[in-house]
Amino acid sequence: MESNYEDVDIVIVGAGLAGLTTALALHRLGLRSLVLESSESLRVTGFALTLWTNAWRALDAVGIGNSLRQRSTQMKGFKIASPDTGLFTSETALDKDGKFEGYESRCVRRKDLLETLVNELPPGAIRYSSKVATIDELGRFKLVHLADGSILKTKVVIGCDGVNSVVAKWLGLGTPVSVGRSAIRGLVEFPNGSGFEPMFHVKFGGGVRFGFLPIDDKTVYWFCTFTPSQVPTYEEDWPENPIKMKQFVMSRINNMPEEAQSVVEKTPLNSISCAQLKFRLPWNVLFSNIVKNNVCVAGDALHPMTPDIGQGGCSSLEDSVVLGRCLGEAFLKKSNEEEDEFERIEKGLEKYTKDRRWRSFRLISVAYCVGFIQESKGKIMTFLRKVWFSSYTANAFLKMAKFDCGDLVL
Repeated sequence: MESNYEDVDIVIVGAGLAGLTTALALHRLGLRSLVLESSESLRVTGFALTLWTNAWRALDAVGIGNSLRQRSTQMKGFKIASPDTGLFTSETALDKDGKFEGYESRCVRRKDLLETLVNELPPGAIRYSSKVATIDELGRFKLVHLADGSILKTKVVIGCDGVNSVVAKWLGLGTPVSVGRSAIRGLVEFPNGSGFEPMFHVKFGGGVRFGFLPIDDKTVYWFCTFTPSQVPTYEEDWPENPIKMKQFVMSRINNMPEEAQSVVEKTPLNSISCAQLKFRLPWNVLFSNIVKNNVCVAGDALHPMTPDIGQGGCSSLEDSVVLGRCLGEAFLKKSNEEEDEFERIEKGLEKYTKDRRWRSFRLISVAYCVGFIQESKGKIMTFLRKVWFSSYTANAFLKMAKFDCGDLVL
């Protein structure tokens, strides 16, 4: 029955940010992998994401950083609106104390990022309409069964299949839980230029976190996180009803300057989305299997987190470079001839685990706490938010981004 299996050295489940970057990292090292994507084509939903210093180091490691820099603007700081008046009353430079020389923060279209990754991969690296049904074992190999009945026999399975990961479930990782908040996001084009400074324009308080930032001279990305249970008008059909989403956000920013309101007002309905925010319980990352023999997870399959420190996508890029390097050593460096390939793979993935477990724990925990402080109601929280944001927020963002995943040199 061996002829019924298609042999592939490395199978990556999911053609999202983590999956494509991992495939590219392996490709740069001369290793071929197969990316399985359940959709019929590349999924480019999500509009945009903020990439910090650690993400740009990872993108440079796989060789696409400079091309993306040409399409994005470097952020300089925060413009903070008063929760009472809605006016931008304070401004904070990102690196006001000079502690993070060389920091980098830019907002990038998700579509641009994913298409750049795809264009760097060899033909046939991605197989669309390939949904994973189950994973079985055949000795030390893994058998990946697809919904269409085909079977892949592989030495390594990497789950980059998001929050509802099939691979994470196979490893026994707990299901990500809701944080009780949702996020509305949008992308808008200003044909004659937006005129906004390269700053994070933000407003917190009253149970809502709203902000926007330019991607380039003409494109602006915005977000609004909120707690549905605290919104009397909230209805279950909101994720499918951009009109209601838009009306809600406008009602929460009606005291902001006209140019800030125009960001939401001019956004086309097909460029607005809403999603429930979920995260993996931090102790689940610490005490559960994120690697088992020759199977592992990366990206949102490993560490789904709230977007409050902008590290979800950044940490996925970190995962990919570290994972690529660890597997590269396993497949390409045969320093101990007594070890067989599977032993080297297991050791490589154990190394990946040590590198990513505590980093993931910390990012998930900090993101959750930051979101709780930024969005909570009450006089005490309002006071803490004012003191904390002006004194610590910029440093907190930069400190979490001050991480170097290293390069791909073995």
